Amino acid sequence: MVFKRLWKITKYGGLLGAVGTTGYLLQKNDWDVSTIGVVRFGRAAWAAVRLVADYKINLRGMDYDSPEYQKLKSEIHLRSALQLRDMCCLNGGAFIKVGQHVGSLEYLLPKEYVETMKVLHNKAPQSNVDELKGVFEEDLKMKVEDVFDSFEKEPLGAASLAQVHKATLKDGTVVAVKIQHPQVKSHSFVDIKTMELLVHCIAWVFPGFQYLWLAEETKRNLPLELDFLHEGRNCERVERLFKHFSFLKVPKIHWDLSSERVLTMEFCEGGKVDDKAYMEKHGINVNEVTKNLGKLYSEMIFVQGYVHCDPHPGNVLVNKTDEGTQIVLLDHGLYQSLTDTFRVSYSKLWMSLINADLEGIKKYATELNCGDMYGLFACMITARSWNAITSGIDKTEITQSESNEIKDNAANYLIQISEILNKIPREMLLILKTNDVLRGIEYALNIQPNATSFLNMSRCCVRAVGEDQYRQCHSWTNRMRVQFATSWQLFKISVYEFCLWIQLMYSWLFMYKLPS
Repeated sequence: MVFKRLWKITKYGGLLGAVGTTGYLLQKNDWDVSTIGVVRFGRAAWAAVRLVADYKINLRGMDYDSPEYQKLKSEIHLRSALQLRDMCCLNGGAFIKVGQHVGSLEYLLPKEYVETMKVLHNKAPQSNVDELKGVFEEDLKMKVEDVFDSFEKEPLGAASLAQVHKATLKDGTVVAVKIQHPQVKSHSFVDIKTMELLVHCIAWVFPGFQYLWLAEETKRNLPLELDFLHEGRNCERVERLFKHFSFLKVPKIHWDLSSERVLTMEFCEGGKVDDKAYMEKHGINVNEVTKNLGKLYSEMIFVQGYVHCDPHPGNVLVNKTDEGTQIVLLDHGLYQSLTDTFRVSYSKLWMSLINADLEGIKKYATELNCGDMYGLFACMITARSWNAITSGIDKTEITQSESNEIKDNAANYLIQISEILNKIPREMLLILKTNDVLRGIEYALNIQPNATSFLNMSRCCVRAVGEDQYRQCHSWTNRMRVQFATSWQLFKISVYEFCLWIQLMYSWLFMYKLPS
């Protein structure tokens, strides 16, 4: 009898406690049910169930090669993508981050998913400025009005994890204050586990589903992106590593006004790197910008092995100064550190691609775990057709027919592409994303990769391979031999570049030659 009474008290007490705690949390968060982990999980699970059921029920028993199957599959793709996007917007935070990543995977996912999810790049949630000030005061134990003379209400930019506001310190210094959305960090653990579980469930239902790497990458990278002190350290490291590039500007960090959820930094002027109208208005040479951006990322990938992995236009600004055109690099939350083994193999692969060395392409793609699919992997890296690769990507221009061929092949070889992405080293995934974003910038500016851009890349590849060989030398004679061979290769590249310049000048003079 006593036991039953205790059991009832415990049961109902626990229930009341759970209800009371939930009510308290809801009241504290303005009655937003999205702050409850179970609700967020439920939304994601329901979206996954509907997605799986839609494919399983409606495509069952149909002929894979029939036009009706292809048409219906496209309709289901679009329906499913819209459902996932709605769920990402409702759950916010990490879900929007993953949705944005999905929107950049043109080389992998059906166009219905990519086009639908791309909207999330411009549809990130905005937090109320008073909520953000609360985060600032909670973390730094200082009142906003005691620190800033002014704090703009409208954000300079809003992203999935944070938003940035322009402010002026009491001494008149203009700064940019990046503040994390209030609930993102507290939700991140449950959100990551939710994604991981649902992706594995979908893989169990669809054995051909090979996107487990997406959940793994989110699980690994999201905690780093949520630590703004980590971002500040990345910022200072980049400034140190690339100080020899006079065109590069990295904002200074105000460490006394920064925490894991707040990053106060120097305010930098500039327009987005894909804004051609801004560049023309301010007399900025578009070709110079893309050339310098290529130099910077070639140095990051091939020489330093430390790569900024989110170079979308909002994170790269251009600015005209008295010293010349400046490239401002923002958002240093996500960097990929490359192992020497990967970096050297990737450098050798690119040297083979530039030289149309088919045996080299096969050898070094195999070193990156691609096996017999080295040709498809080469097309993924370069975003060029196999015919263009065998003819020399530095010698053939991209045509509309080639672009159409690449899009068609991306759809036709979807399973093989997924297989490659599951095999290649994890470093390669963010490199592919970075390559795609940089190509998107070139496309927006109507710039095609030319011989000069490949020469800059070749220099970095030669340096990377030469430095690796030098480290492995055990005698001074071998070191001298490697140094001479590397210097000779770099000299040949410079001579070739000079010849191209002479040829360009001759063409220019011939074109504008006055009639006699």
